Amino acid sequence: MAKQTIHRLSEIYPAASEQSQRARYEKALASFSEFFGIPADGARIFSAPGRTEVGGNHTDHNHGKVLAASVNLDVIAIVQPTDDGKITVKSEGFPVDEIDLSVLDVVPDEKNSSASLIRGVAAGFKNEGYHIGGFKAYTISNVLKGSGLSSSAAFEVLIGTILSGIYNGGAISPVKIAQIAQYAENVYFGKPSGLMDQMASSVIENIPVDFASFGHALCIIDTKADHADLTDEYAAIPREMKAIAEYFSVGCLREIARADVILNINILRQKYGDRAVLRALHFFEENERVDKLVHSLKCGNFNDFLSSINESGNSSYKYLRNIFAVSDHTHQAVGIALNVAEHALTRKGACRVHGGGFAGTIQAFVPLDLLQQFKLDIEKVFGADSCHVLSIRPFGGTEVDLSPAPVEE
Repeated sequence: MAKQTIHRLSEIYPAASEQSQRARYEKALASFSEFFGIPADGARIFSAPGRTEVGGNHTDHNHGKVLAASVNLDVIAIVQPTDDGKITVKSEGFPVDEIDLSVLDVVPDEKNSSASLIRGVAAGFKNEGYHIGGFKAYTISNVLKGSGLSSSAAFEVLIGTILSGIYNGGAISPVKIAQIAQYAENVYFGKPSGLMDQMASSVIENIPVDFASFGHALCIIDTKADHADLTDEYAAIPREMKAIAEYFSVGCLREIARADVILNINILRQKYGDRAVLRALHFFEENERVDKLVHSLKCGNFNDFLSSINESGNSSYKYLRNIFAVSDHTHQAVGIALNVAEHALTRKGACRVHGGGFAGTIQAFVPLDLLQQFKLDIEKVFGADSCHVLSIRPFGGTEVDLSPAPVEE
């Protein structure tokens, strides 16, 4: 396996933000030294990005297709290896986590915590026969928590990238790191996520595209809605989809076709309920839609791309039903955001629910000539800094070299 590449800031971030990113890393270095009481000289530096889902809303957990990309928001870590058999992580603004690597079984009291993710990734590495060891790390993240940009996946991939870089010569593939990260989230954290979040934070299969070249900006709108106690709502989607699949004696919807569901729809409705059937129908259409999105981008047909984005959002709203939580129908911030965004776009661009849904964020592709007014309209409703303009990052999890790029003569 090829050794993991180390990238400079100029390769990871847009040129306009390189200076501010350098200041961010320098702050992390100083914070590491202050918190741990040891110099950061010789420390290793790592980064893992958040992700944006472009297409394939709730398809990955049934082995469906997805189109996703890592973004310019990330979690970074200053890291010093240790020989004490412990991983100690201090994340800015959060309590310290200390994991004893001699105890890698699931700890029930750690469910839904960052400690469970660290332990789960370490366990996944050991289960796969890879080397693990201790380290101290200080992390800083600008991935919006609960935003659908998958801060948890970025954190998992970061831990995996550190273990790969320090103890395995950087030779563990991004795909394997993503799979281990998903294992940690499913088994240790307790969330039945699919593989898209981790793959987008870890792996990129490039489809060369610059949204600005098509006259559009990619925006994520944070509705600032509360994500508390929504795990059951998320978990119901794969559970209901897989129940439909199990009727046909298969493990996931990818193994059957829409026609199978339609031929048996009356039995399925009676046995599993209408919502489960609707969610299955969404899966088949969304799975095909990913191919359309990829084809449109490769052919440079951005109007068709936007049409498919709108179709995806329409399907999520009507059939997947992940716009609001049934357990709290009085709060429907995602629906409000979609209405405000559609009005601001004036029948141009596209918008849709982003990520898991229920609360959190929507995604919008906004014509550049409307961007300033679009941001104003959104932030009148959801507050300052609720509309984030993103760029696509060309690398997943990586070690970082802070030295300046060599000057060409």
